[in-house]
Amino acid sequence: MAKATQNVVLSPSRDIPFNKLVLSQSNVRRIKAGVSVEELAEDIARRGLLQSLNVRPVLDADGVETNMFEIPAGGRCFQALSLLVKQKRLAKTAPIPCIVRDAASEILAEDDSLAEDMQRVALHPLDQFRAFVALRENGQGEEAIAAAFFVTPQIVKQRLKLASVVPALLEVYAEDGMTLEQLMTLTVNPDHARQEQVWHAVKSSWHKEPYAIRRMLTETSVRASDRRAVFVGVNAYEAAGGVVLRDLFQGDDGGWLEDPALLDRLVTEKLQAEAEALASEGWKSIEVATDLPYGYSHGLRRPAGDPAQMTDEESASHAALLAKYRALEEEYSGQDEYREEIDARLGPLEMAMEALEQRPLIYDPAEVGRAGVFVTLDRDGSIAVYRGYVRPEDEPREESAVQDGDAEDTMGQGGDVCGSSWKPSVTSGGGTVITSDGQPIGADACEEDDDGALKPLTERLVMELTAHRTLALREAIGRSPDVALTLLLLKLVTDTFRTSSATGSCLEASVRHVYMSAQAPDLKDSVVAKLVDERQAAWEADLPLDDDVALWDYLSVLDEGSRLALLAHCLSFGINALHVKVNPYGAGISARGLTRRMAHADLVARAVDLDMVEAGWEPTVDGYLNRVPKARILETVREAKGEGTAQLFDHLKKGEMATEAERLLKGTGRLPEVLRRADLVACDGEAIAEGQGEDAGEPDDIDLPAFLTANLPENPASMMAAE
Repeated sequence: MAKATQNVVLSPSRDIPFNKLVLSQSNVRRIKAGVSVEELAEDIARRGLLQSLNVRPVLDADGVETNMFEIPAGGRCFQALSLLVKQKRLAKTAPIPCIVRDAASEILAEDDSLAEDMQRVALHPLDQFRAFVALRENGQGEEAIAAAFFVTPQIVKQRLKLASVVPALLEVYAEDGMTLEQLMTLTVNPDHARQEQVWHAVKSSWHKEPYAIRRMLTETSVRASDRRAVFVGVNAYEAAGGVVLRDLFQGDDGGWLEDPALLDRLVTEKLQAEAEALASEGWKSIEVATDLPYGYSHGLRRPAGDPAQMTDEESASHAALLAKYRALEEEYSGQDEYREEIDARLGPLEMAMEALEQRPLIYDPAEVGRAGVFVTLDRDGSIAVYRGYVRPEDEPREESAVQDGDAEDTMGQGGDVCGSSWKPSVTSGGGTVITSDGQPIGADACEEDDDGALKPLTERLVMELTAHRTLALREAIGRSPDVALTLLLLKLVTDTFRTSSATGSCLEASVRHVYMSAQAPDLKDSVVAKLVDERQAAWEADLPLDDDVALWDYLSVLDEGSRLALLAHCLSFGINALHVKVNPYGAGISARGLTRRMAHADLVARAVDLDMVEAGWEPTVDGYLNRVPKARILETVREAKGEGTAQLFDHLKKGEMATEAERLLKGTGRLPEVLRRADLVACDGEAIAEGQGEDAGEPDDIDLPAFLTANLPENPASMMAAE
């Protein structure tokens, strides 16, 4: 027979006056923990009781109910209510909602008290964070939330910050897939994509401690304690649109500046402003640099100077400071060593006197006119100014010596910044030249002057273009064993039979890989780069590189053609046809060495019949056209398409002109001078002259964009005549 299910009977609820309630001695909670009674009382006063008290009738000695009730579960609420009654904020007879347990119940009072606390499930922290977010979204401010829950506004900010982590990772935390400390660290960077990227990188590794996560989240940022940030100021950085990452859970020394490029720009601008102020002193040059290299003053002469005299006001201040200092020394002269408070008083006096005693040097005006200044950052984030450095080329020399030196310096200087006719963008104080990292500061220093004169290519662009040529030569040498062998013999014979150093060759015969420090982003994806990589992979697959004996045996039995092919491949990695900056003070390559290297590279290019067009180079917007002046763009189009085409868009802005020029020049095979072979330059000049003589590339011969042809007259000649 089926057993009948027993119905559950719940205890009744009723309102009982407060003065009929007493605290039960059966309450198992003895240790105070959690929210204080005072805070609970304030919360009850604000929102009322959220749950009823659990009470039992108090019986007399005969077991008769006394109309009083004891509270075994809910004692803290009763104490909070008692405090409100004591403060006269609650009436003694105020009705209190209660659950009344039958006096004859088999459930003990201690049982109820223990169950009330043990059966209670604490709120998961994530639910708490999200609840704070809901309160804020419903109009409560951080201060109001903090007051309502008796926490500080900082704690509210922290919990709101935790709830702002990417939802997918919050679910990981909810399922105990990460610790609260790890979640706290993820809040450092508000970028959700970066949070997920870092977590997926560390979750299965051994290095997922909070400090490691924080380091990864801030690895591209700059600490606020960095000297650059100290120099600019975090407020100025934020005013310029910069974002600061902050850690709300532990000290972060002011946070991290998320935009290093913006910070560097602000540093440079502030240093340049200081340089412009110094220009009024009449120096020949001022070099601005965030960091000066070790030995920056090597080879530079320091002219003699006399310390500036103190003014009457400065002398009086110094005398007053010295008198205070000596008075303190005399007062405590009998002590073996000064107490800390005395040292604290003497220290500022010493620093103030030292600041007055360190006088700037006064130089001869003639020396100032030939000397320069370095403006940089000190290690503590303050500005550092080093005056009075004369370069060897600025020393006074006889006229004949100057002419000889100029003749030597101009050899092979095609990569000089904007050419020898360069005009600094910032000059003052009688022609002071202000540069930053060797480049004139200001707007585009290589933009054309008002006269539209054609300027040489910038040194950086020449370096990038010759990197293209170096890689193309590398690929060509790798498939030309005979030329490679001739090149190697040329280098070895030069080294053997010449007593002078053979620097300047385009072949590093050791062979060591030549790193291209200046290269365009598309170089690694070029046609020749892929050919070199394929040939390297093919040889690596065949060579027994792990065993020297096996490798020796392998090379010994190679046929002659394979040996030469391998020689050519290995030799190709020593090709160095790079244009680099010339250092006139001895370090690096000299001007003559660079000239010889480039001429040597042209010999090799001629021998392998190098064609940079076939090697895949084209004048693109990013790689070339947007980085040269408009005059050079027009000259290139004029050479390829004729004068008429060049005139059609010489009025365009730089960006539009570069875009249209890329389209027009595609497939024409036009190369900058630095990429052309010397033996073909003359032929190119004759072809250009013939093309222009025959009116080659008139506007009606090309497909022009709509914005250039919308108002084009039927007769192009009439348009040019009107212009």
